[in-house]
Amino acid sequence: MRGMVARSPAPVLKAAVSVHGRIVEIGREAWDACAGPTGDPFLSFDFLDALEESGCAVERTGWGPRHLAVRDEAGRVAGVMPLYLKGHSQGEYVFDHAWAQAYMDAGGRYYPKLLSAVPFTPVTGPRVIARPDADEAAVQDMLLGGALTLADELGVSSLHVNFPTQGEWERLGAHGLLKRQDVQYWWENPGYDSFDDFLAALSSSRRKTVRRERREAQAGRDIIALTGSDLCEEHWDAFFAFYTDTGSRKWGRPYLNRRFFSFLGERMADKVVLVMARRDGRWIAGALNLVGRDALYGRWWGALEHVPFLHFELCYHQAIEWAIARRIGRVEAGAQGEHKIARGYLPRPVYSAHWIADPALRAPVARYLAQERSAVEREMQALEAEYSPFKA
Repeated sequence: MRGMVARSPAPVLKAAVSVHGRIVEIGREAWDACAGPTGDPFLSFDFLDALEESGCAVERTGWGPRHLAVRDEAGRVAGVMPLYLKGHSQGEYVFDHAWAQAYMDAGGRYYPKLLSAVPFTPVTGPRVIARPDADEAAVQDMLLGGALTLADELGVSSLHVNFPTQGEWERLGAHGLLKRQDVQYWWENPGYDSFDDFLAALSSSRRKTVRRERREAQAGRDIIALTGSDLCEEHWDAFFAFYTDTGSRKWGRPYLNRRFFSFLGERMADKVVLVMARRDGRWIAGALNLVGRDALYGRWWGALEHVPFLHFELCYHQAIEWAIARRIGRVEAGAQGEHKIARGYLPRPVYSAHWIADPALRAPVARYLAQERSAVEREMQALEAEYSPFKA
């Protein structure tokens, strides 16, 4: 098997890894027995199934599910791996377009490829997931081996694992996958009792700026955080209008449809925090967050009116305030955006790993990634040292 160091599976596991074209084939109980203990809402059966049932992550959109499962000797699912056969590189937030173009210019076929990730979601979390009472190392080896075998059988150009945990990233590298590193901006909570406590930790100039931003964003507007039973279809209708308007301008075509948000409200309302702004009785903007075990994840935002600093208020300041009130350890505000640093979100590393079949492509990508990792490390250190808003 190319690109992998073989290891014998633990005797409690069956020899075969099964491939599933829909997550429902594995089932909620079996999937969540593995993924549920991670506390990651994006890995839950309900989230991934909502993407499939709504038609957002299916073959037609270039996200063909090929989820893997491995079973123990009793026939129970002992591990799972979210996996997709991709016909493009959209909605991934780990950019390999240049690799794809170079390979195709040289006469190669880059697509389809295999991708282990959560669709449209640049959030760090486990990707090769064992049930807590299973032999983790053996389960992970079998799942990764199954993914590489599937890549061979399908004849795809590559297998990618986006936004794994750092521990997984190191293990994937030990198995021969190429390691890539990038940067996101996270707010971390050392134990603030209030938003004012957070402000007190900032330099005087940044503290004044944040207060001014909040004052101007809130002037003449009601800002409300909705979760659980407070959410209704009225709110999803309004938010989808915001999301569609912003997504159309950013990506050309939004990735998610209206049905997905209804499923999210029906199945995961207690994990949703929808921060909405209203003016004169009319909803004008909103930011959608999901709640994990120790993190609040900012995902999608949109607005129908341009209001200075409203984006910062709904996406960053309100998220911090909500997290502090509930003793949540961090806020992950999504991909990109150095402007987040000034609002307390500091650079943190995120990871991906890549198996490339053709040595003619693998070798130059490996050299590039080695240089890129060093550059990213230097960039993070420089950004925090020069732009951190916190007191020295």
